[in-house]
Amino acid sequence: MATHSGTWGYRNRFGDRFGRTYFRRFGPGVVSSVGVGTYLGEPTDGADERYRDALVAALNNGINVVDTAINYRCQRSERVVGRALRDSDPDRESVVVATKGGFLPFDGSPPDDPSAYIREAFVETGLVDPADLARGSHCIAPDFLDAMLDRSLDNLGVETVDLYYVHNPETQLAARSREEVYERLEAAFAALEERVAEGDVGGYGVATWEAFRVPPEHPSYLSLPEVVERARRAAEAAGNEEVGLRAVQLPFNVAMADAFTVAAHPTDEGPASALEYAHEAGLSVFASASIAQGDLAASLPEEIAAELRGDTAAQRAINFARSAPGVTCALVGMSRREHVDENVAAGTFDPLGAKAFDAVFE
Repeated sequence: MATHSGTWGYRNRFGDRFGRTYFRRFGPGVVSSVGVGTYLGEPTDGADERYRDALVAALNNGINVVDTAINYRCQRSERVVGRALRDSDPDRESVVVATKGGFLPFDGSPPDDPSAYIREAFVETGLVDPADLARGSHCIAPDFLDAMLDRSLDNLGVETVDLYYVHNPETQLAARSREEVYERLEAAFAALEERVAEGDVGGYGVATWEAFRVPPEHPSYLSLPEVVERARRAAEAAGNEEVGLRAVQLPFNVAMADAFTVAAHPTDEGPASALEYAHEAGLSVFASASIAQGDLAASLPEEIAAELRGDTAAQRAINFARSAPGVTCALVGMSRREHVDENVAAGTFDPLGAKAFDAVFE
């Protein structure tokens, strides 16, 4: 598990190589503001080897955040993260490892008949009640998340994950009302509060694609204040003094800046954006899709690129995400060793200050 001394020791080892605010507070310690994502890529041995080499290089050169999920690349991403943790120089206490549960994962490779696989591996074994499914592939029932967390710990080869996300809970809105989804999230949080108390999880969060950056009338909308309240209730029911909800993950980049621009979340002072509310609630924000899954690596709008520091479009795109008020870490997919040096070097440039970032939107 990442610790205060471990992450600060990592920062002291690498901090002089980077620009202002490259390392930022999270949990008991600090994290790099550039993190490794592991979503893209085919579920093949060759992709595993490329990921392993990239992850080791990142961990050995100033990145101490790794983000994955049990369903990424048919569980291969979690397994290769585990290999990289063992093969890299930093010790476990220096690295923040995040994973997610919610989507039913394949195992190693996509099955010929996905429906039959889900029925045999999850329904007939009792891991999933069909009534809890949304879109035939998503479940946030407590017993299912418990089982998936155990499997993730095995895949990663660790005793504790630092951050465990409920993955895309807005998927459940396809099958049930918003109120029922909040109820199910509260039940999921209650289970995770128990795992926090047991030491299996450092903290938990909610990873979303649309839920927190769309307006309230959107069919995928979830209220971040309501989610925070449900976590508070779950912690109280579990008898935990501190709420285990630590973070949210959402897309944020030059082309998808809704988390900053859309005031969708009610507060006593009026509606707030997801980034603004998360900051006020004390939640860390991990920005996914920082370079839009590679689309922003080629070019950025000229008027925005001119305001950002970096030698390449990818570096400037990463630094846009790192500059957003309230963002703790910008996650970037790094499935190849040759991408690592460029992405790590983004952190050698200072991010925009708050006024300069605001000016981009004027």
